[in-house]
Amino acid sequence: MTTNVGMEQLIPLVNKLQDAFTHLGVSLSLDLPQIAVVGSQSAGKSSVLENFVGKDFLPRGSGICTRRPLVLQLMNGNVEYAEFLHQKGRKYTDFDAVRKEIEDETDRVTGVNKGISSVPINLRVHSPHVLNLTLVDLPGMTKVAVGDQPPDIEIQIRDMLMQFITKENCLILAVSPANTDLANSDALKIAKEVDPQGQRTIGVITKLDLMDDGTDAKDILENRLLPLRRGYIGVVNRSQRDIEGKKDIHAALQSERKFFLGHPSYRQMAERMGTPYLQKSLNQQLTNHIRDSLPGLRDKLQKQLNSFEKDVAEYKNFRPDDPARKTKAMLQMIQAFSNDFTNAIEGSGGDVVNTAELSGGARINRIFHERFPLELVKMELDEKELRREISYAIRNIHAIRVGLFTPDLAFEAICKKQIGRLKEPSLKCIDMVIGELGKVIQMLGEKMARYPRLREEIERIIGTHIHECEQQCKEQILILNAVQLAYMNTNHEDFIGFANASSDVEVSKAQRKSVSGVSLDRALCVENATLCNLCFFCLFLLVSREKRLA
Repeated sequence: MTTNVGMEQLIPLVNKLQDAFTHLGVSLSLDLPQIAVVGSQSAGKSSVLENFVGKDFLPRGSGICTRRPLVLQLMNGNVEYAEFLHQKGRKYTDFDAVRKEIEDETDRVTGVNKGISSVPINLRVHSPHVLNLTLVDLPGMTKVAVGDQPPDIEIQIRDMLMQFITKENCLILAVSPANTDLANSDALKIAKEVDPQGQRTIGVITKLDLMDDGTDAKDILENRLLPLRRGYIGVVNRSQRDIEGKKDIHAALQSERKFFLGHPSYRQMAERMGTPYLQKSLNQQLTNHIRDSLPGLRDKLQKQLNSFEKDVAEYKNFRPDDPARKTKAMLQMIQAFSNDFTNAIEGSGGDVVNTAELSGGARINRIFHERFPLELVKMELDEKELRREISYAIRNIHAIRVGLFTPDLAFEAICKKQIGRLKEPSLKCIDMVIGELGKVIQMLGEKMARYPRLREEIERIIGTHIHECEQQCKEQILILNAVQLAYMNTNHEDFIGFANASSDVEVSKAQRKSVSGVSLDRALCVENATLCNLCFFCLFLLVSREKRLA
């Protein structure tokens, strides 16, 4: 045990903080140093913890036995007893009753259908046979649902483990059985995901006595295979027959000692193996870990204290019926809504970014640059129908007369009809944008669910304003379309007249003749691009020429 009295009090001090936070029922963003025990079902986690205490007190059986995190606080003392945080003041000296209370308390939260819960059970054990130590026993990893368990029980357990082991101040006690392939150990695998360098992981190898003859785990225990910075420690737990036969744990520890001293592969490292050494090592590592974490822990506590003192000072003279405070709170919520709306539309580099789907301004951007062009592409030009319309337009303008030249009015009539078709997709684009704005308002309104009347009024006012802007926007679209219909500027450089059409065709022919060392396909592509650009005007000329010849 650590000889420094001040260092010995570090673990009890952290235990008091942990109990205080749990008892108050508040969730503070304070990462307390602790050791989380992870491993697959039947890896021997429960046996390791019972060996520390020297008593049988954990639930056993088939399937998942540990269904809630058990925060086990071991306290060195002269009297042996246990107490639960949810039963303050009641001391248990019968550890069979402790097991029964763990099972009952688990069922009170999770039910009797083998479900799990992340709400921890806090158990403190005082004993002269233990060292000061705090461990969090987590449910064993499983792959198959049992009984009435949900089909995603594997994912639920994994998520619960991640809540604990992802914290930087949490040491990971990865328990793996030696009679399976350690390269596929569930405990080492999940530990490596959150601690790839092995800085926070402590390896425990169980069931060394059950390995096949001629095999051993020497390479693992010597940290040569799958190395960890804190190394591996081997233990030998009681077998199922020993547990059913009520073999005394102290006798089992003696048998463990004899096993390591008598095994040729482990004899040289026997002093660094076994449950007593594991408990001593964990005590020292947790104490040192708390000592190293104290400066950062103190800074976080001080910042939270300053924040709470500021809140207390603000609400020191608080009066619920003060109208000024109500007005200020309402204005703050409206301002927050306005900022969130702006960020949702214009984008921002906030802490939370949606990586699952497009939202807000990104969806509106997609409407402008993808959906609206797609709607324009859908306006397919039926050449046969266009020929018929051009023919009818020319005939109706000439009426009883026989025309020699193609009338300009026929060209304008056809062009105006095509321009008029742009109204529908333009107005549809506005409707889609309005729909996305409505979704943003509805999403942001969820933050005001506590104030339904305020939320309803804000949504009504913003919805009315958006509707007014929608009408103005649609009017502008119609005006813009009418402007384009009002006058055809045939002198514009983009307009393809007869002279420009003829010259472009000649240029295209000249380019085709001058192509040297270029493939025929490429030359045809150049010519086709030019001809496609002239298609509408040429089609009009073609139809009008056919009418004159007729």
